[in-house]
Amino acid sequence: MITGTGVTKTYKQRGDVLGGRTVQALRGVDFTVRKGGAVSFIGESGCGKTTLGRIIAGLETYDSGEIVINGVPMSALRPRRRQPYFRRIQLIHQDPYSALNPTRTIHQTLRAPLTLRARQTRRSDAWVDDRAEELLSLVGIDPGYVLGRYPHQLSGGMRQRVVIARALTVDPEMLVADESVSMIDVSMRLSVLALLKDLRERLGVSLVFITHDIATARYVGEDGELYVLYRGQVVERGGTEQVISAPEHPYTQSLLSAIPVLHGLEQPGPERVVPTEALDERHPDAGCLFARRCPFRTERCEAERPALRRGADASHERACFHAQRRSVIPVEAVA
Repeated sequence: MITGTGVTKTYKQRGDVLGGRTVQALRGVDFTVRKGGAVSFIGESGCGKTTLGRIIAGLETYDSGEIVINGVPMSALRPRRRQPYFRRIQLIHQDPYSALNPTRTIHQTLRAPLTLRARQTRRSDAWVDDRAEELLSLVGIDPGYVLGRYPHQLSGGMRQRVVIARALTVDPEMLVADESVSMIDVSMRLSVLALLKDLRERLGVSLVFITHDIATARYVGEDGELYVLYRGQVVERGGTEQVISAPEHPYTQSLLSAIPVLHGLEQPGPERVVPTEALDERHPDAGCLFARRCPFRTERCEAERPALRRGADASHERACFHAQRRSVIPVEAVA
C-alpha cells in the first residue's frame, strides 16, 4: 500500500514569455492506493496528475509532505535506500514508441531487466528467455512474432503491450498508467484497457490510472476510487461510480458536462455546468482555485479556500462551500 500526505511540488518556469513564474503543480495532495486496488486521477491538462504519477513511481521528487510505501516513510531514507521500494512501482508511459529503445529488439528489451531479476532470485539463464515468452503471452502477444523485431516494426497497440510486459519483468506491486491509451489507435484502446483490468485481477497488482478521459477511468477503475484534480489540488474524491453518477463539486460537474452527446440516442444532462471563463493561472487566488470560473461562486469562495469535507456519504469528499449534486451526465433521449 502507498499513501501520500500533503504532497506538494513547485516548478520554476524559465524564459521571457513566462517571466520566471513559479508554478504550483501539487498543493498538499492526500491519497491512498491499497494493495490490489485501483485509483484514477482525472483532470484537464496542467492539473498535476502526471506529476503526481511520476512522484508515486519515484521518478520525481516532491517538495514537502510524505510518501509512505508499505509502512515506510520515504523521506526518512536516502535516495539509494528508496530504490527497492520504488522499483516495485512501474510506470507505463503515454508514448509506447519513445518508451522503447529503437536500437534494441524486443528480446533485448525484456532480457536486460529479466537478467537482473534472475540474479536477484538466483535463477538460471534459461529462465530469462522462458520468462520473456511467458510475459509476452500474458499481455496477449505471440512471442515468436515479436521477440526478434524492433519497436518500429510493431503497431502502437503491440508496442504498448510490450511496455506493459517490460513493467512486469520486476514483479511489480503497482502499475502507474499515465494516459496509457491516448497515443494508440482507437480500435486498440479497449483491448489495452481490458488487459490492465485483467492483470490487476490475475496478478493482484494495484493500478493507478491517470487520464483526462472519464470514460476510460470509469471502465478501468469501476470498483476503485476516483480523485479529481484541479490546479494541483484534489477537489473531489470517492468511489468511481459514485463521483461520476452524483458529482458535487462544480469543476467535476463541468468535466462531466463536457462529455460528448450521442445525438438521437442521448440528450445533455438537465443541469449541465459550464465554466464562466477560460483557465488563466497568471492571477493568484486567495480563495477557491475554481472560483473565478465557477457560476455558483460567492464572496466567501473568493476570500477563503475550502478544504476537502465529507458530505452525506462518508466516503465522498469535496472541497466546495456550496457543494450540490447535479444531473450533468447525458441521459437517454426520450422517443
